[in-house]
Parts: sequence; C-alpha cells; structure tokens
Amino acid sequence: MRASWYEKNGEARDVMQIGDLPTPTAGPGEVRVRLAVSGLNPSDVKSRRSRPLADALCVPNSDGAGRIDQVGPGVDASRIGERVWVWNGQWQRPLGTTAEYIVLPQDQAVLLPDTTEFAAGACLGIPALTAYRAVELLGDIAGKTIVVIGAGSAVAHYAAQLAIIKGARVIGTVGSVEKARHAAAVGVTQTINYKTESVLDRVLELTGGKGADGLIDMDFSTTAALLGKGLVARHGVVSCYGSNVMGETPFPFRDVMFRSITLHFVVVYDLLPADRSRAIETLTHLLAENRLTHTIGAHFALDDIVAAHEAVEGGKVLGNVVIDLQ
Repeated sequence: MRASWYEKNGEARDVMQIGDLPTPTAGPGEVRVRLAVSGLNPSDVKSRRSRPLADALCVPNSDGAGRIDQVGPGVDASRIGERVWVWNGQWQRPLGTTAEYIVLPQDQAVLLPDTTEFAAGACLGIPALTAYRAVELLGDIAGKTIVVIGAGSAVAHYAAQLAIIKGARVIGTVGSVEKARHAAAVGVTQTINYKTESVLDRVLELTGGKGADGLIDMDFSTTAALLGKGLVARHGVVSCYGSNVMGETPFPFRDVMFRSITLHFVVVYDLLPADRSRAIETLTHLLAENRLTHTIGAHFALDDIVAAHEAVEGGKVLGNVVIDLQ
C-alpha cells in the first residue's frame, strides 16, 4: 500500500518518506479501512517533531475516513462496505492514517452518515471529539456566556457550534478579521481580536463586569494569569485542551480558589469509554441532521505530505488540513 512515514524526529522535509508498506490484514475483532482521507492535526505535527518513536517507523495522523473493506474473526461481515470515520488511529501504535489502509479494533471505526463527506469525517476524531468533551465539562450552559479562545481554530470552531446548540451565548477570541468572520458565520455573538484588544477588558465589558460563565481554552499558558482577574466569573468553569507552553506555567492559585473556579483538562486520546461513547452518539445525531459546519481549509495529495505539514506549522490555513488518499 502507498503510505507516508518517518523513522526519526525532525523537520518534515528532512524525515518524511513516501513509498510502499505491507498492506495490513484485519485480525480478531478488527476491521480494515480503505482510507479516502486522512486528517492532519497540530498534535500530529508536534509528534513528528519531538515525540520519541516506540517502533522502527511511524505512519502519522490519528484521524481519517473511508470504507471498511475487510473484517476479522468476530466482526459482523455486514460491516464490509460501511462508510466510517476513525479515531486514535496513531495513538500508542505505529501505523496511522497517512496510508491507503489502516487496521483498527472495530469500535474505532464509527459509522459515517451518507450526508457527511469523507473529508469532514476526517475532522472528527480529534477536533470534534475534543470540542464535544470540552463543552460537556462546562455543564448546563443554556442562557450562559461562554468564551472560546481561538474561535477560528479547528477544535474551537466545533466547540463554538456545540455550545450554541446547547443554548449558550458565545464570545470568541480571534487573531484576524477573516477569523472573526469565520466565527461569526456559525453564530459566535461577539469576537475579540487578541492582537489589538485586551481580552480581559473586552470580556468584562461584554459581561457587565461579571466575567464569562465558562471558558474553553486552547492556550493555558496565556489564559492562566487572567483567571483570577475576572476573565471567568465566580463559580465559573474552565475546560482546557491545550497550551502553547507545555512545561511549567505560573498559576494564580489563591485568586482562582477564592473565586471558586472549576478547572477541567481534556486529553482526547484518553477519554473514558463512556464519555467517548456519549460524544460519538451525539456527534452522529448532529451529523445526520446536518447541524454541524465543517471547514476544510486545504486538501493535499499524499505526495505533498511535506507541504501539508508545513501548512499546519505555518498556521495560515483557516480550517482543517486533510490528505486525499483516493
């Protein structure tokens, strides 16, 4: 099968290889998916640059979509031909989705509604599942004000939509006029350009000095210092799924504690089975009802995998980056 892989960490143009690898075969309880599209996320890029390899090579990317073309013992043969999206394709295993085929436990191949394109299906495993869990952890948000950090990014774009579906008013931070329009298109009420405005001052202004009832955060290293200053209201809730600084981050413990703020951290690869099942069930219903907007920012061929990685690293693509495999 045609695939892309790397055998050591480094820059994409230095380590990425393209060629043929053995086509895998489905074992007991597994399905083989002939992938149509692979989804490339920032975490895939970070892994290629710095996560030590546990095997001789790594076929990157955890997200993808395609059709089941083979099932192993114990799997209903009626699943052959099923349109599916996959999750955790490259989590703690060497062979991810930048290949024509992937073999996974059958539960990791989820039915994709006929109305949802494969490219959109390749955006669900990390972006949509992360967004769902981050919103869920905020609790009952109907009628409340939620701030979404980086509302133009892939995860936050889904998070904003899911929060709005649950009845929240959403304020989003953005870094450009284009991203402000992108956020507004899915119902974000107000946007704050963090490059030209004080996020704290604007949130206080837009909430009558109260602060947000909830916060969905993609950069804890920046927002941590603002939590005790009123960005989040007393007894507010924070769901965080990332940080630009992965090491130690100064944290205003006393101020946050005396505001009774609740903190949650989301690692999408490690969701509890019940939490993941609930997320998948809800997303499936929303997909079937065409209630989610998907933004595919760029398509690349497998032969252009280096350019795809560099596009994600450059941060200039609005929406998800996908690799077309068929």
